[in-house]
Amino acid sequence: MDIEVDIIEFRVPTEKNKTLFVWDIQPTFSEAFIYESIWNIFCKFGPLYLVKVCPNASVAEPGFYALVKYFSAAQASKAQRATHGRGFFQSFPLKMAIDLSSEYQYLISPKVKLSTKQYPHFLPKAKPLSHSKCQDLSNHYLGFNGWSTHIVTLKDISNCDDAARLSTTPADPQETTLKYGCIVEVTFPRHGLSCRGVGVAEEMVKSTAPDIVLPKRGKLQRWARDKAVVDAFEKVLLLVLGNGKVVVECRVERDDILQDEDLEGLVKVNDIPWSQFDPEGQEEDEAILWDLSVNM
Repeated sequence: MDIEVDIIEFRVPTEKNKTLFVWDIQPTFSEAFIYESIWNIFCKFGPLYLVKVCPNASVAEPGFYALVKYFSAAQASKAQRATHGRGFFQSFPLKMAIDLSSEYQYLISPKVKLSTKQYPHFLPKAKPLSHSKCQDLSNHYLGFNGWSTHIVTLKDISNCDDAARLSTTPADPQETTLKYGCIVEVTFPRHGLSCRGVGVAEEMVKSTAPDIVLPKRGKLQRWARDKAVVDAFEKVLLLVLGNGKVVVECRVERDDILQDEDLEGLVKVNDIPWSQFDPEGQEEDEAILWDLSVNM
């Protein structure tokens, strides 16, 4: 028996089949009202990454159109089928499409490219979700008690040799670079899985006064922690089955299986993936194969 499986990644959705285009929105409403109405209508079909309301191009009739981006192509398709031709908050029926036909392209500003042919080999790597989006997505599918995070280690790496070598020497002796590295473990207790992520945050401080440095240190620690959480969620896939059941899969790396006692001194600058700060000249990562087998 075939089982429908929807794969959810903790990355910014870029596929066209996850974006719903809504048009024929009357100009009698404010953008704020339209935004709230569109969000309330379409969030019922699944978690939304983005809702954007825009005025029609000057060559078109007055009015608005909206872009609704889902994490799931199946949910975008379901929403399109269920809402097309219904008026909802206006008397005139709204129109919905996932792949906008060329006859309606005039509605969109020339600066916006909505329907362009894309080839997988030339697609840029999808960006990771923000820390808040990772939380919202995991809460939606797993519940508030379905996952947890804890800090494995958080270190001040400002004075590491590699950090000093990679940082520009300040002209002002009062200037200093503050840098923190963090390892966070995300755990999914109902699935018996966990994975770890690494985050780095740094900032140049132009004064060594304690009232300036101490708040900066607290902020950088939070940034490093949030980046580590995002890095951990990048290794997670959610498999949403047709019956509503959610299965979690994690990509386990070597550092993820180290014991906590083996992590002493592990957060060094040369252990941090610096490609996130300087992507130029970096070799492409080897393709990672996901094991999507599901035990029912």
